[in-house]
Amino acid sequence: MSLFWRIFALNAVVLGSATALLLWAPVTVSVPVVLTEAVILVSGLVVMLVANAALLRIGLAPLDRLTRLMATVDLLRPGQRLPEGGRGETAELIRTFNAMLERLEHERASSSARVLLAQEAERRRIAQELHDEVGQSMTAILLALERAADEADEPLRGELRQAQEITRGSLDEVRRLVRRLRPGVLEDLGLISALTSLTTEFATHVGLRVVRRFDTGLPALDQQTELVLYRVAQEALTNAARHAEAGQVEVSLHRTGEAVVLAVADDGRGSGVAQEGAGIRGMRERALLIGATLDVTSQPQAGTTVRLTVPLLRKQP
Repeated sequence: MSLFWRIFALNAVVLGSATALLLWAPVTVSVPVVLTEAVILVSGLVVMLVANAALLRIGLAPLDRLTRLMATVDLLRPGQRLPEGGRGETAELIRTFNAMLERLEHERASSSARVLLAQEAERRRIAQELHDEVGQSMTAILLALERAADEADEPLRGELRQAQEITRGSLDEVRRLVRRLRPGVLEDLGLISALTSLTTEFATHVGLRVVRRFDTGLPALDQQTELVLYRVAQEALTNAARHAEAGQVEVSLHRTGEAVVLAVADDGRGSGVAQEGAGIRGMRERALLIGATLDVTSQPQAGTTVRLTVPLLRKQP
């Protein structure tokens, strides 16, 4: 039955019941209207309106649920669906909407995968150019300054030594940028070594205390999964340094049942509501790339925890 005929039938039932009561009930209307008759008529009208509102609420409830889901749906949190029971126009609309969500989630996952893979390729290219071009040029400048300083007299020698230290610091910064853009340790030594190097460098440059809790004997993960775990840890640490006002960050990697869980928890100020900025949404897109789940919890004065759960038998997007 279509929505139109359902609503028509509901109203017909209410109006028919009222008509039947007027026909067979011992109720008459005087002119002028007596108070008791007015009370009876108004009470009947109220009952009719309440019954009609209740029936319409029941009939239109699926559309209300559909409207709320349409207003709040987020493609970065896949799996939000409405039950598809029943027949008629409303049920068909819900089935069509669920199918559209399924298609949009698949297309979003595919496009995000292409963007992230292109982003990683661009990062590798930039890192290679920084290493080969800028890094080598600065190394040559550093050696030239060292030779010039050895042959120069004071006070020029002191100025050359100062320029040499500035150049050495800039070269170290370029190398640090190269490591952030292209984690060579991840490719050469694996995820645990890469996370250890990342947290050590983070503690050195930011000044926060970092606690590492990495399980031994973790299952082998493919290269794409390890890269996502590394990038999520990197972004979570960056967010903790920029926004958390924390003194300590704990990074853990362990296996729970049929999943590997990465957790980055700080002891900062928290907010009570996890702010969905570009960083967190970027982490969610990376999680979708490998079929993982990202949860971000934040409590006032109790810090923020970023948890990435990677199923070992994951479904490819």
